[in-house]
Amino acid sequence: MGSHQEREENGGAAAEGQEISAPGSIHGFESLHRLLEANLKPPIFQEVSRLLLGLNSWSPLQRISLPMAATTLSEAYNFDLQAFCFHADAEYLREPQIVRVGLIQNSIALPTTAHIADQKNALMQKVKPMIDAAGASDVNILCLQEAWMMPFAFCTREKKWCEFAEPVNGESTQFLQKLARKYNMVIVNPILERDVNHGETIWNTAIVIGNHGNIIGIHRKNHIPRVGDFNESTYYMEGNTGHPVFETAYGKIAINICYGRHHPLNWLAFGLNGAEIVFNPSATVGELSEPMWPIEARNAAIANSYFVGSINRVGTEIFPNAFTSGDGKPEHSDFGHFYGSSHFSAPDASCTPSLSRYRDGLMVSDMDLNLCRQLKDKWGFRMTARYELYAEMLSKYLKPDFTPQVIVDPMLQKRK
Repeated sequence: MGSHQEREENGGAAAEGQEISAPGSIHGFESLHRLLEANLKPPIFQEVSRLLLGLNSWSPLQRISLPMAATTLSEAYNFDLQAFCFHADAEYLREPQIVRVGLIQNSIALPTTAHIADQKNALMQKVKPMIDAAGASDVNILCLQEAWMMPFAFCTREKKWCEFAEPVNGESTQFLQKLARKYNMVIVNPILERDVNHGETIWNTAIVIGNHGNIIGIHRKNHIPRVGDFNESTYYMEGNTGHPVFETAYGKIAINICYGRHHPLNWLAFGLNGAEIVFNPSATVGELSEPMWPIEARNAAIANSYFVGSINRVGTEIFPNAFTSGDGKPEHSDFGHFYGSSHFSAPDASCTPSLSRYRDGLMVSDMDLNLCRQLKDKWGFRMTARYELYAEMLSKYLKPDFTPQVIVDPMLQKRK
């Protein structure tokens, strides 16, 4: 098959025309970008990439080389490894504020029928080489996927999966705290939380672990889906932490968990609180959301002048008991393929290619946070927004006697 570098340079495993049979592949290719790279002439591919991925500081996004220790781990453990650099213009009064950020996507490690303790331990062991690769690459901030310590069992509506829940200072946090200290890295730990101080309430929570291994704070998922299999209110309800931004040693970060990406005002609130990087740890399947996946985060990055890291798990998870979605379709034991495709988006509308649609992966990006303010200055969205009008509209909308502001053509009445 050749080395990881050779596969990368040739646009993926199928570059030589030999398609691989993998669930979730696109005609044997790991991503749309790799399919296009393997099948288009270089000048055409360059122009298509410009249209699909945008330009960063007027140039195509650049790949960066990572240390051999990282690439060796990606070979040994078969995870996709990609790295890119977002530049900003040089300034007179500020030095570049370059931070290296990482995203991890992964499939489950054992069947969903395995003992819960075994599943959790296996997931920690599976993710550790990717965290080690991030550490070897000097990543400053790393975010894992939504509910990474378990299968995404919320589709089943069976309560037994609550056994995966753990306190904020539980085993996954302790596991990551050691690695945060080892690598001087901020790590975002999205878990199913059991709030032991409030009647053991369950939340969908992201814990921000500082680079000294300390817990900086938590954010709980603001928006809970009730769409087909994503009827997650069986397990937890809307969060109570607002829109916190965490000031870390490497920048101001926020976490917009999964379904919150469908709500523009959720993105806006993190921006108003000063976020420079917003992570979107997610779990979503192709049939429902894939056309939206490359659009929403990129639009949020543009509209709010910050970077966005989008993370989606990979693989198809089979559950022991069949379930239904309430949509008239036959009962089923899985609810689709998690298509991975994790990527970064920048405030200047540029974005990275996506990670694999079916393999575990680590995406690394250098980003100059100066780009955030440069784009605020360029577009003036903060100055040209009409927050007072929006606030007035929302205040009226929340009242029981709200009447939409609709002006009716008087000729419509005459026709009747």
